[in-house]
Amino acid sequence: MLSLILVSLPFVGCKKKEASPPSKQARVSATNAYEKYFGPAPTTDKGTCYAFVIYFPSAKEPGKVVPFPFFTFDEGSIKKVALERLLTGMEVGSYRGEIAQPFASGTRILGVTEQQGAVAVNFSKEILASKADDAIERAILNAIVLTLSQFNGVKEVRVQVEGKEGGVIDGKEIGKFLGHGGLEKQPLTPTKTAVLKPSQPRLLSVTAMKDKGAKEVEEVEEVNAFFDRPVDIKELKMTDKDGRPFEGEVFHSVFDMAAVLKPKEPSIFKGGMPVKVRWKVTDKLGRQAEGESEFSLDVKEH
Repeated sequence: MLSLILVSLPFVGCKKKEASPPSKQARVSATNAYEKYFGPAPTTDKGTCYAFVIYFPSAKEPGKVVPFPFFTFDEGSIKKVALERLLTGMEVGSYRGEIAQPFASGTRILGVTEQQGAVAVNFSKEILASKADDAIERAILNAIVLTLSQFNGVKEVRVQVEGKEGGVIDGKEIGKFLGHGGLEKQPLTPTKTAVLKPSQPRLLSVTAMKDKGAKEVEEVEEVNAFFDRPVDIKELKMTDKDGRPFEGEVFHSVFDMAAVLKPKEPSIFKGGMPVKVRWKVTDKLGRQAEGESEFSLDVKEH
C-alpha cells in the first residue's frame, strides 16, 4: 500500500459503511480527464481530495496509452508524484501484461518546474536508455504530456534530460528521443487519439489488512476486494477454495474502489491462501461487469 492515495487501491483504513448515511461528505475535486474516462468523482469526508488520471503506455497496442484513475490529498506535489507513479508502471492484478514498462531502470525525476503555464520535467540521463522503438518513444511522451496537461493552468509541457532539451549526453541525442529532431525548446504536443478507451471494470486483487506492527494472523482487521476504479457494487461474495462463504459485514471503501469484509473469524485468513470472489459491479459511467475469480491472498499492514 503506497503512502499517498496515489494508487488504484485506496486507503482502506478510511472507509464508510454502505448502509450508513453520509456525514459532511464533499465531492472530490476531479480533472476533466478523470470525468471524461471515469465519470463523476466520488465523495469523501476525509478532507480535500483530488482525482486525476495517469496514462500508462500500452503493452498490447504500442504507441497507445491506457488511462487509470488515481487520488491524492496532496495538491502541492501532485504533478511530480503522478510522474513518479508513471515511472513505476502498473503491473498488477488483471492488468498484468497489458501495461508496458518502457522507462529504463534508474530513471529519476530531477525536478518539475512551472512558469506561466509551461511545465518542465527534468529527467535523469537514464531515460535515454529506454526502449528506442519509435512507437514506444511516442507512448512515453504521450503518457508524460497527457498526464500533466490535464491539470488546470498547464498550457505546454517540456521534457528535459539533465536540464537540457537538446544536445548529446553520453553519445545519445536528446532531441531525437524527445521527438523534435534535435530542435531545442520545442513544447511537446500529445497525440490525443493515442488514448485507449477504458475497458469494463476489473477486480484487481484481494488483500487482508492488519495494523502496523501486528504479529499475529488473528489481528487481521479486514479483507479487501480492490477494483480498478470507483464502482457501485451490486453483488460480492468471498469464499474459500471449496466455495464456503466467509462470514462478516461488507462495507464500501472510501472512493468506492473496494469491497471491505470485516470477518467474524480473522484467524482463518493466511497469506497465500486462495480466495474466490464472485462480483457484479457498475462504474460511474454505467459500464457493467461481473465475474468469478480466484486470488492468492496478500496480507499487508496499514
